[in-house]
Amino acid sequence: MRFTYAEALTNPSYMAPLAQAADAAGYDAFLVPDSVAYPEVSNSIYPFTPDGSREFLEDKPLLEPFALISALAMVTERIRFTVSVLKLPVRHPLHTAKLASTAAVLSGNRLNLGVGVSPWPEDYEMTGTPWEGRGRRMDECIDIVSSLLDGGYHEHHGEFFDLPSLKICPVPTQKVPILVGGHSGPALRRAARLDGWIHGGGSDDLDELIERVKQLRRESDRADEPFQIQVISAEGFSVDGVRRLEDKGVTDVIVGFRWPYVVGADTEPLADKIGALERFAETTIAACR
Repeated sequence: MRFTYAEALTNPSYMAPLAQAADAAGYDAFLVPDSVAYPEVSNSIYPFTPDGSREFLEDKPLLEPFALISALAMVTERIRFTVSVLKLPVRHPLHTAKLASTAAVLSGNRLNLGVGVSPWPEDYEMTGTPWEGRGRRMDECIDIVSSLLDGGYHEHHGEFFDLPSLKICPVPTQKVPILVGGHSGPALRRAARLDGWIHGGGSDDLDELIERVKQLRRESDRADEPFQIQVISAEGFSVDGVRRLEDKGVTDVIVGFRWPYVVGADTEPLADKIGALERFAETTIAACR
């Protein structure tokens, strides 16, 4: 089992020392969220809070993920960085590929690229991207980004994008895993075709979601290749719970030690955050290895 440390919506100056502490403590990855902007007016429901509210996000610092990963890579040695998840269809895939390749190169092949469609229509409206057809746009974006990250020339002629033969430089020397976030049927099917699935939390049907994505993977043409299942679960905070998740096929547990869905600034001191992640590493992570 691998362990990912999650902390967000906090003081940006905490990011480097937290990544360094997680690196030293033995975590396998550091979670990096994504956000485009916060609309003043919205009727959208946030899918991962108990009441669907989004107000906790207002005025919370959310850094651009590839810039943050590139910075954190300079002060860490081995920990990977997982984007969970990049709102891919509202970005141009060529630009995304260039940003991702830069982060992967600067980190020494330590990037996990999690992608999703975004549940908020406002993300599409703000970026001038049609809401309709977002799933098909997502698939084209994934094809373009993954092909360019693999190196060499690539051309694409699709419904949404038309690119001549081109390549980007530099590209990472190892494949960048592309993981898909989301709980819908299309998200699970998309994940099963790629390198893994990222659970978004806030669901009571985790076991069913795990079994469904595993079945879809078995039915895919990549059934014999490694596949990541990354989950957020209360079971991930105890040794016995981690063992149960492992038996279900989970490969990565995502843990955080603060409830982030609250209005107002995070007032927890940096020292307390580091203490919490170190205690978990000394007990649960150490016992699971």
